[in-house]
Amino acid sequence: QVQLVESGGGLVQAGGSLRVSCAASGRAFNRYTMGWFRQHPGKEREFVAVISRSGASKYYADSVKGRFTISRDNAKNTVYLQMNSLKPEDTAVYYCAADYRPADVIAYRLDYAYWGQGTQVTVSS
Repeated sequence: QVQLVESGGGLVQAGGSLRVSCAASGRAFNRYTMGWFRQHPGKEREFVAVISRSGASKYYADSVKGRFTISRDNAKNTVYLQMNSLKPEDTAVYYCAADYRPADVIAYRLDYAYWGQGTQVTVSS
């Protein structure tokens, strides 16, 4: 089992950048595929990005491709989401999640095993 804690959310102007982090507790962090998701007010949670256990493979939602970058530091048990060229429509609660299945199997899916509590990202126009 793994516990996930997101941080780094906040308020940023449109066009700006923000990096959110997700720290995982316990060992064997490098056994988990890690994903980022977001949920807009009144809408269902949606996939944003996923990174494989080694960090070699990454998948992105079309809405963030070219603007967001997912990365991980297995030595620090942390996964990051660097968000550039932010738009007001990126405003959402951002969640990280972990799963044992490989990235190419669970990319774009929502049924990850473990979830963090979320961090709010607000982009003002």
